[in-house]
Amino acid sequence: QVQLVESGGGLVQAGGSLRLSCATSGRSFSSHAMGWFRQAPGKEREFVAGINWNGGTTGYADSVRGRFTISRDHAKNTLYLEMNDLKPEDTAVYYCGATLRYDGPNYYSRDSHEYAYWGLGTQVTVSS
Repeated sequence: QVQLVESGGGLVQAGGSLRLSCATSGRSFSSHAMGWFRQAPGKEREFVAGINWNGGTTGYADSVRGRFTISRDHAKNTLYLEMNDLKPEDTAVYYCGATLRYDGPNYYSRDSHEYAYWGLGTQVTVSS
């Protein structure tokens, strides 16, 4: 059974930091792109950050570029999202996803529809 399990969320004050983790099991995603998305109450799920299969290519939403860093550790089958200088508008449920699509060595996707597997999410709340 394929599982993606997020952890590391919580309540933090504005300006603080959190590190999210996404542990995968049931199959290997070491050859596939992965990403982080988030969904705030009343809003659609939105792209946060994506990473290609080997971590050499990354992409970010404009709202988080320069504050968030996505990375992955193949040995631990884990995806990470380092979040610094958090703002109240970062409050959301954060989801990790894995895509089975391959579109070249630098491929990652900003489109949630291209992701085949999702975790259940972890809540991040940033107080002002």
